[in-house]
Amino acid sequence: MQDSGNMRVVVKIGSSSLTDDAGQLRLDVIGSLVDQLAAVRAQGHEVLLVTSGAVASGVSGMGLTDRPGDVLSLQALSAIGQPRLMAAYAGALARHGLVAAQVLLVPHDFVDRTQYLHARATLERLLDYGCLPVINENDAIANDGIRYGDNDHMAALVSHLVSADLLVLLTDTDGLFTDNPRTYPGAVRIAEVAADDPLLGVTADATGSDRGSGGMESKLAAARIASWSGVTTVIAGAATEGSVLAAVAGDPLRGTRFLAHDRDLPARKLWIAFAAEESGRVTVDDGARDALVTRGTSLLPAGVVAVDGGFDAGEVVSVVTRGGEMVARGLALMSSAQVTASMGRRSAELGVDSPSVVIHRDDLVVLAR
Repeated sequence: MQDSGNMRVVVKIGSSSLTDDAGQLRLDVIGSLVDQLAAVRAQGHEVLLVTSGAVASGVSGMGLTDRPGDVLSLQALSAIGQPRLMAAYAGALARHGLVAAQVLLVPHDFVDRTQYLHARATLERLLDYGCLPVINENDAIANDGIRYGDNDHMAALVSHLVSADLLVLLTDTDGLFTDNPRTYPGAVRIAEVAADDPLLGVTADATGSDRGSGGMESKLAAARIASWSGVTTVIAGAATEGSVLAAVAGDPLRGTRFLAHDRDLPARKLWIAFAAEESGRVTVDDGARDALVTRGTSLLPAGVVAVDGGFDAGEVVSVVTRGGEMVARGLALMSSAQVTASMGRRSAELGVDSPSVVIHRDDLVVLAR
């Protein structure tokens, strides 16, 4: 339990920041990061770390010159690299008298209510013990079809899981800029982004390094997840001295701060809205859009005018207008073939054995305003 004035902080760092060009772990970066985490702890705050780097560490541990592309090899390398990664963190934290606690998560831990509560209880107990949880995706066993894809998304979901006050996403730039600062020296850092600012929906350069899976686009998506969880987010430079301390202190001259939204979605809907992979799209008419946005209804076949992509019932689909506006995302109750066969038809016109709802409102997140 936090005292008044103290915060619960989730910090995330990626593979590209933790490893060199050869894929070797940069112990100097880990040491510097841990020094900051220890200083934040000394200020009375609680800290959780979400870290990438297991696969990259496994690549160097096996002496490979290239990172394989197949899933099975990557999973095996993560199993090899994870203990090496944890050993580096444990050693750095021990110098500050702190104990590292390894926590490996998979998407099911956020989708299933029982698993969600169990994961939260475990993390709460670790914080009660005074440990510093070091969290990573369980890459060695994660199904590639239902995994996070990068730890930015997972860090945002963890911040919701533990009711964090602040999420700090460390990357290779000092925040969000008006343009790519590597290409355009005149690019200006954006100090603050409001909860409803269009920047939270911007499409940025998705390209990360070959040692990681994220990029600025991924971090913007994570900031949006966190914002809609009621959590303030800061994107800051991993290589910039004192960036975590500056984020905790609220320094406006460092990084980009994304303010928390007044919406507070449950974890399952956060996953549907922002983290799950889109399997297809349905286009709706203006009447259906208005019903979804203003009345919070379910999506019925009568309002659908087009279907893109092949999807099965239970998969995540996006709902868009004819003009391309993103209206909502949700779990389909019908396959793409069923939607195509029934679109434009009212429920009374459908057969008794035919599903009558494309997406139920309980499984739908409205993104438009």
